[in-house]
Amino acid sequence: MNSDFIIGVIGLGYVGFPLACLFADKYKVIGFDMSRERVDELNAGHDHTAEVTAECHAKALANGLKCTTEWEVLRACNVYIVAVPTPVDDQHHPDLTPLEKASRTVGEVISKGDIVIYESTVYPGATEDFCAPIIEEVSGLKFNSDFFMGYSPERINPGDKDHRVENIRKITSGSTPEIAETIDRLYNSVLLNGTFRASSIKVAEAAKIMENTQRDINIAFMNEMAVVMNAIGIGISEVIEAAGTKWNFLKFQPGLVGGHCIGVDPYYLIDKAKQVGIYPRLTAEARRINEAMGGYVAERIIKCMTLNGKAENNARILLLGFTFKENCPDIRNTKVVEIYKRLAPYTSYIDVLDPWVNPDMAQKEYGIKTVSSIDGLRYSSYDAVVHCVAHDCFRELDFNSLCAEDGGIVFDAKGTLPPPYDKYLNTNKLYDEYNNSNLLQKNEKKQKFNHSDGIGNPGTEKSACSSLAACGHDCLLG
Repeated sequence: MNSDFIIGVIGLGYVGFPLACLFADKYKVIGFDMSRERVDELNAGHDHTAEVTAECHAKALANGLKCTTEWEVLRACNVYIVAVPTPVDDQHHPDLTPLEKASRTVGEVISKGDIVIYESTVYPGATEDFCAPIIEEVSGLKFNSDFFMGYSPERINPGDKDHRVENIRKITSGSTPEIAETIDRLYNSVLLNGTFRASSIKVAEAAKIMENTQRDINIAFMNEMAVVMNAIGIGISEVIEAAGTKWNFLKFQPGLVGGHCIGVDPYYLIDKAKQVGIYPRLTAEARRINEAMGGYVAERIIKCMTLNGKAENNARILLLGFTFKENCPDIRNTKVVEIYKRLAPYTSYIDVLDPWVNPDMAQKEYGIKTVSSIDGLRYSSYDAVVHCVAHDCFRELDFNSLCAEDGGIVFDAKGTLPPPYDKYLNTNKLYDEYNNSNLLQKNEKKQKFNHSDGIGNPGTEKSACSSLAACGHDCLLG
């Protein structure tokens, strides 16, 4: 291994900065990002993504990691790792603008013999067919003669403290056999669980996009089953639990599919497939199903409120959680926004509480005001409290105290609330009892709130959500 490698990491977000810290353990590393605010916070020892521990961050800086917005500094590097976002546009077509800009930056600083490794998720062929020509054009150098390329797809899972970059197994690849060997050794020198060397860059690109597309399709199936089971009147959580007793059943859960990977990457595959004359129907339909789930959840909230005699017009609604997943600050492509937008035409009294979110970022990105603590809420009680994201901190909340005195509802969109709010997860028996007893009236005296997921089985209109016990709680998103 060449100890003289100087590594330049381009893009210091959820992927790039953990990589920069990892390689700084053994190599000189320069991190480049176009955001002055991001660079300043990293150089000051703060990482708002929380993907790198304070200890690792401090160690990397002590080892000489330097973050900068000045691209000229990258000239000192001989290995470049590109880790910029690969989003889609409003029509769900790949937006390669960040990748193009990063490739042009590399072209400005690259020298003969240097290696460029891409980690950004792309369609098969993008590294060699899209990025390489840009570097050639800007640098005047020839691909696979003057400079070389590789691809090692990122596998960052925001908020996952068990599968950090240092202890996951990574795919590597190179544009020649010799470069593939060099890149594989480079990553192996810092990874605890090694690598898998793909036979080509295109194979590595395809593997990454297949990983995420497979998960998207599996979740879409569960979402479709949740909608079907809800229409039938069966709780999806119970069905999954029962089906899960078979040894080869895959226990995927239904839910909102947002974030930077699963909700975006399949579009790159769809677009590339169309270019070669194939329409991937299953992949496209999975995307359609998952994209619609935010609206479906909002409709279930409105229905649950209606069945409880709570008019949605001008109702006070509290959304708990705004990130795309639990226990992380990542708001990229969060589908809670879809719930908010669907409810907004009915009422302007919607509050969003999320201690993980930077309110300034949420306001800038989505134009939605969020607060970080209960003290920041506009109201003391709400007609509907919607559990959107299963942050651990929400398990300590007293949902009863957040509901209106005249009977607000608790809508558990995740199916993860602790006792007493999960007490009536399986309520088919309670529906039967209600028809033959005064259970409803008894519970009205004991409970001031009504508990429902609203997306599973809300019960019949006769018993519908009029009390905690008489309300169905068969969660779609459990």
